[in-house]
Amino acid sequence: MNKAIIFDMDGVLIDARDWHYEALNQALEVFGLEIPYEVHLSEFNGLSTRQKLVKLTESHCLPIELHAVISRTKQNRTLRIAAQKCFPMTQHLILLELLKAKGFKVAVYTNSVRETAEAMLEYAGLLEKIDVLLTNQDVTNPKPDPEGYLIACQRLNVQPEETFVVEDGEFGILAAELAGCKVIRVDKPSDVSISKLAEFLPEILL
Repeated sequence: MNKAIIFDMDGVLIDARDWHYEALNQALEVFGLEIPYEVHLSEFNGLSTRQKLVKLTESHCLPIELHAVISRTKQNRTLRIAAQKCFPMTQHLILLELLKAKGFKVAVYTNSVRETAEAMLEYAGLLEKIDVLLTNQDVTNPKPDPEGYLIACQRLNVQPEETFVVEDGEFGILAAELAGCKVIRVDKPSDVSISKLAEFLPEILL
């Protein structure tokens, strides 16, 4: 029996993929760097800021010594954008209430840092509805490594094969599959609905 649902956050519960892109480019601007949008989608989307900066160091010789200040600046910009644009989605509020009523354990695992994750989920009205929140600060190896999904299953006290993961990005999907979880793929937050999950979990409608 499936016992748990683990949601990615950015692009799944929160429409924040472009917010992260915008915030990082604002932080990089002073260094004369900019990530083109098509490169963001094909190479950077779903990675943590730390992973993105490592890639930029490899491709554009961005000094490692600047990673910390760029990360702090990007974090500040992301929170400012989220405060303006992040609001509850009724279908998500109802979906999580239904899952809890049906006895499912609910978690969120994101490559974002905890401060950002908690702020966005609070703005979206979802923070109090989840049992476990796991961020990139809680793992040694973030997505696409399966470590985070395995830890989330442990904290939920379920086996990976009992768990569905809702993901939108290739890195997250790979991480979930490597962990042994079942995957529900979505393209955007509006896809995350009772009807979508019922395609894989018809029991939520019984």
